Amino acid sequence: MAAGGVVLLVGPVLAGCSGDPADDVRDAAQAFLSDWATGDTQGAAAGTTDAAATMALLEQTATDLPEATLMARTGDVSVTDKAATVAWTATWDLAAAPDWTYEATLELAEGDGGWQVVAEPTIVHPELGEGQHLELTRSLADRAPITDAGGAALFTPTEVVDVGVDPAQVTDLPALAAGLSAATGIPAEQITTDVQAAPAGQFVPVITLRRPDFERIRAQVFDLPGAVFPTDTRLLAPSSRFATALLGRVGAATAEVLDETQDADGRPEYAAGDQLGLSGLQRAYQAQLAGTPGFSVSAVSTDESTGDTGTVVGSADPVAGTPVQTPLVPALQNAADAAVAGQSLATHLVVVRPGTGEVLAVSSNEAANAGNALSGHFPPGSSMKTMTATALLSTGTLTPDSPVACPGTTVVDGREFENEDQFDLGTVPLTEAFAQSCNTTFIQQALTLPDDALSQAATAYGVGTDWQLPVDIYSGTVPATSTGTTKAADAIGQGEVLMSPAQLALVAAGIASGTPAAPVEVAGADPAGAAPTGPSQQVLDALRPMMRQVVLSGTAKGLGDRGEVYGKTGTAEFGDSTPPDAHGWFMGYQLGGPQGDIAFAVLVEAGQSSSVAVGVADAFLGALG
Repeated sequence: MAAGGVVLLVGPVLAGCSGDPADDVRDAAQAFLSDWATGDTQGAAAGTTDAAATMALLEQTATDLPEATLMARTGDVSVTDKAATVAWTATWDLAAAPDWTYEATLELAEGDGGWQVVAEPTIVHPELGEGQHLELTRSLADRAPITDAGGAALFTPTEVVDVGVDPAQVTDLPALAAGLSAATGIPAEQITTDVQAAPAGQFVPVITLRRPDFERIRAQVFDLPGAVFPTDTRLLAPSSRFATALLGRVGAATAEVLDETQDADGRPEYAAGDQLGLSGLQRAYQAQLAGTPGFSVSAVSTDESTGDTGTVVGSADPVAGTPVQTPLVPALQNAADAAVAGQSLATHLVVVRPGTGEVLAVSSNEAANAGNALSGHFPPGSSMKTMTATALLSTGTLTPDSPVACPGTTVVDGREFENEDQFDLGTVPLTEAFAQSCNTTFIQQALTLPDDALSQAATAYGVGTDWQLPVDIYSGTVPATSTGTTKAADAIGQGEVLMSPAQLALVAAGIASGTPAAPVEVAGADPAGAAPTGPSQQVLDALRPMMRQVVLSGTAKGLGDRGEVYGKTGTAEFGDSTPPDAHGWFMGYQLGGPQGDIAFAVLVEAGQSSSVAVGVADAFLGALG
């Protein structure tokens, strides 16, 4: 049996008898250590004065130091008559803990068969006595904080209540499952299945709640026979939805995370039960935040009834990790969280700092998959017209005042495209067509552009960039080869165009500042990529007033009293329902607001109209004051 998969590192083993007793003693010692190290505990035991006792000792050590590997170096040899001593240095590479090194000696005796290692507990450690074994205890450092832009910790120790079931106390499982389900939202069928599958006496978790959330359901669940409520303390963000897509969460190590954090020998660097980063920045910066575990090894009695706490024979203090600072601004995050919470549909809001690309807030409500705020793939609808307008203005043939047609419908290769409710503006300045989100105008004008013009305009804002970030942001796609009806649809954010809320916020930030930037999730981190080139100043000077007019007189005029706000609405059809379902978008920026210049994007999944996204933006800006 392998002693924890030990490995030996010693000097060369001498072959044959040299005639020098010291060489023969060293050979015997090295043979013992080599057999032990390579997992041949039987061979190692055979080289001692008591094979059975040594076998038991080495196997116990493998149990005491699970998955540990051993490196050993022999040192001085002392020989007197038929006794000898060999000094050696042991270095245990402890699983999920630092190395443990100590100096030791092997006593050897010469018998009829040559030199043998004297079987005694000190083979393993010089302070291990008869009737003792080793006991390893790991200790984790306090996890370093993830901080906001001001350096304040975002995760703090928070009391939680583990709502669960003690199967031994259950008198009516269907009634218990129904009661817990009504209070927590966890399906009764799932609770029943989990309880029925649990071994006798095992706690069955249902949901973990912060103390205030538990108190809100206490009266519904506390007296249910079989329901139990142990408490714990966990590192949690200020609220359950606080920038969860970016920050992630901390929890008990999962098999996936343990596999991901294996060392060079394929062993997990952490142990089951450790509190580790399970997602987001907490996972991406796990090693930096967690620091290095410590350990203590004690020689304790094999008779547990003695109550012997043992003698510490080796230890190392844990080394604290180092903080990770984000650009998150709590005032913006809280305002975003409050704004999306007012929607029953899945809703996201991402805020970015113009000029720097710093991600200031990432918010999703309870109905949403939080990850979609950063990495969702959605058609942006008419929000794409900011980029289509960039392409049109870049040609130099159109200005904001250029007269353009805005018919109710237009036909491309036999396919009819229409404005909302087929509104018809006649011939109007480009600015008015933009402000009223005239699809037909932008389709007709885009068809005059080279096939790659929309893609190039989007690329100038960073769309399509493979951002290298700890938490992925989907930068979107605008095809360079679309023609005909696909090109027409692309021009109004349908067709083959896809975007994430985060990337649309970055586009808005690039327009606001004139210097598009790569996204920043962690202060001081390596750049996520090269800064986008951005459009010309002439194009931006033309585009910005068009976006301002959207708010003053166009489809987002509900934001007209929210300061100096610029933007573009979007309604993006998806699926095959009749009439089609649609996402609601608003992307834009505010200059000189309470939190300085900010850019943001709102997505209400299946909101059917951009008006719901404008409403969320209004609530967000209103919460800022």
